[in-house]
Parts: sequence; structure tokens; C-alpha cells
Amino acid sequence: MSIQLRLITVVAMAIWGSTFVAMKVLVVDLPPMFILFWRMVFALGAFILLWKWVFKGNRYQSGDIFYFILMGLFEPCLYFMLESEALVHTSAGQAGMVTALFPIMLAVAAYWFFAERVGRFQVFGLFLGVAGVVWMTLVSEQVEMAPNPLLGNSLEALAMMSAIGYTLMVKRLSSRYTPLFLTSLQAVAGIAFFGVGLMFEVPPEKVEVHHWWILVYLGVGATLGAYGLYNYVVSKVPASQVAGYINLIPVFAVGCSVVFLGEVIGLTQLMAMMLIFVGIALSGRASGKVNPVSN
Repeated sequence: MSIQLRLITVVAMAIWGSTFVAMKVLVVDLPPMFILFWRMVFALGAFILLWKWVFKGNRYQSGDIFYFILMGLFEPCLYFMLESEALVHTSAGQAGMVTALFPIMLAVAAYWFFAERVGRFQVFGLFLGVAGVVWMTLVSEQVEMAPNPLLGNSLEALAMMSAIGYTLMVKRLSSRYTPLFLTSLQAVAGIAFFGVGLMFEVPPEKVEVHHWWILVYLGVGATLGAYGLYNYVVSKVPASQVAGYINLIPVFAVGCSVVFLGEVIGLTQLMAMMLIFVGIALSGRASGKVNPVSN
């Protein structure tokens, strides 16, 4: 992976990491479906402004509608719904441990579906990254209650499976559609899905100005920015090379929590973060020939 693609991936992970802090601020005062619906609305608004580039350079192929539906269903619909519900029942720390399984699961899925070769350095790097995330999570102070951790962790595992399905669909479609177009479809799917859910949710009594600004950030910064950058990188390199970078999300989440929420991290957490960076450096290495994808 080139230095440019590495930097783009890191930026995407940094944005995603910051969304944990943004969501924590919002969920205290606003119901989940309200947050997710308006996040998608603001994202779609940004795509409308960029419509000339959204529809440029795409080549529709018969049968792609099936993959579009699956992509949107996996993420944002199922992923956001499952993860939001998971954090109601389990702690952020335990959910982080489950999230750490994503790189390994994605690398295995990419091998089975796209015959992407995974080298020894990548495998070792992925395991180091996962170990770093688990270590960082275990030494972190528990600040949230976990009334039903078994249910919550199970829901988080299902969310990770949805994220893998989404990545595989993007990888399959990226040869014919631009990252901007594929990301815009997420906003459309999210509005339809969360709009229905909003009908069954009690509306908030009051929405402050800062709530709206955070929603704009989540919609434009995270949905348009992070997903757009991530989809671009996935379209350029094997999915297995991107997998290790997912472990950066909890690192940036902790960093943003320190800056914006005043949380304190210890020496052991910093050591765990360094282990994650080493794992990423190894897992991002090229791993041999990748068999072409049958579209």
C-alpha cells in the first residue's frame, strides 16, 4: 500500500474514532433513531451538492441492484442499529474487544470470497493489532454499566459481521462505481431504514444547537468523509491490507475522549497503542498476487 493510501486510511480511521465521542454526547439527550436518521439526512444533503461527481464514471451492470441492496442493508442499516443497541446492554470496553475481531474476520472473508492472498507478515500483524486492542480495552477503566453483556457482545459481533458484508459488497462493486456514488447510496438506504424506525420512537423534547452541529459532523464528516475515503482505499488495494487499520479506531476514540471528555489514559494503554501501530505496519504490507474478482 502506498504512503498516500496509508495516510488516507488513517484519516478515515481518525474520523470514525471521533464519532464515538460525538455519539456519546448525543445519546445522552437524543433517541438513537433520531440521531441516525438526521445523520443520514445531512449526509444526503452533502451528496446532493456534489451530484455532478456522484453520478460521473459509473457503469451499471445487470444484477448490481442486488449488491446495492445488500450493501445498504449491511451498512448503515444493520450495522448502526446493532451497534447502537449493543452499547445499551454492554460496556464500551467489552464492545471494543469484540470489534477487535473485525480485521481477522475480514481477512478470512476476503480470502474465501475474493481469493486474496494473506502473507505471514499480514497475519502476524493482524494478530498483534487485535492483541493491542484487547490489551488496551482490558486496562481501561469501566465507566459504563453492562446490564446484559452477553446480549450486548452478541449484538456487537453481529454488527461486525454486517461491516464485513458491507466491505465485501464495496469491493465487488468498486470496479464499476466510484466511491462517492457507493457512499451516497448508504445515505439513501439509511434515510429509508431509520425513517421507518423514527416513526416508532418517542421524539426528543428539545434539540439544542450543539446537537445539530454534531449531527452535521456525523453526516458530512463521518458518512461522506470517512466512508468515502475508506471506500476509495478498498477500491485500490486488497481488503486484507485495509483490515489491520480498523484497529486504529479505538486508539483515536481514546485520544478524542482524552481531549474532549477529559478522560485519562495510563502508561499501559499507551504501550497497547504502540503494539497496535506495529501490527498495522506489518498488516499493511503487500502480500503477493491477488486473483482477479469475477464481476
